[in-house]
Amino acid sequence: MEGVIFDIKHYALHDGPGIRQTIFLKGCPLSCWWCHNPESRGRQPFTYEKEEKMDGRIVRETETVGYKISVTNLLAEIEHDLPFFEESGGGVTFSGGEPLLQYDFLKALLQGCRLREIHTCVDTTAYIEPEKLRETAKFTNLFLVDIKQMDDTEHRKYTGVSNKQILQNIRMLDEMGKEIVIRYPMIPGINDDESNLLRMMAFLSGLKHKPEISILPYHKTGSHKYARFGMEYKMADVKEPTAEAVENIRNLFDKGEFKTNVGG
Repeated sequence: MEGVIFDIKHYALHDGPGIRQTIFLKGCPLSCWWCHNPESRGRQPFTYEKEEKMDGRIVRETETVGYKISVTNLLAEIEHDLPFFEESGGGVTFSGGEPLLQYDFLKALLQGCRLREIHTCVDTTAYIEPEKLRETAKFTNLFLVDIKQMDDTEHRKYTGVSNKQILQNIRMLDEMGKEIVIRYPMIPGINDDESNLLRMMAFLSGLKHKPEISILPYHKTGSHKYARFGMEYKMADVKEPTAEAVENIRNLFDKGEFKTNVGG
């Protein structure tokens, strides 16, 4: 069996516990305005023309984003980092895009990791059929799930999809007793208002198990990719949040008795 990935990050420290290998699968059903991996949206590899200046000349060459890889070969790649996993209590994180769009491929990888006693984490939008998420959960130790916006109309505007299935799937994972870390991408002027945050806290407080929250402040690191890939970047006028603004939101979560971190 083969899947399509576009990157492998070794020695990752912010995608779950310990030292991790993060594997980025192509394909995503969302089109978030602030996405820093826009190359992940399509399911298939694509090529683009890359320009570089060299000795005063402009050199153009084509580059391909994404490639096919078999379950067997990817598991062998994961096994290369086993000593780091064992020393640090780490493991492998499957990210994207939305890794569950390649459901059969992801499930086979998770099962292979389970047989090798490797800790697994799935970084997901949770915008997926519940039965696929439920089956995946059988072989997953930890889920990282975004909550981007509690208002459904606003969620549709900025991501292209409803948040109803996402919230239902979070409830389902909680009912299953799965470990969840909620990732909150903090986007100034879009989802950092107190009303949205209080609704988010109320929703999370209603779960059986109160999850940890990771605050992910908006950054422009991936903005250059949009021009490179011929995509529209809608966040040009949005400024990165100040340290004070981030700390104010962290204090709000702390008052709600949530365990929080920034950038985790």
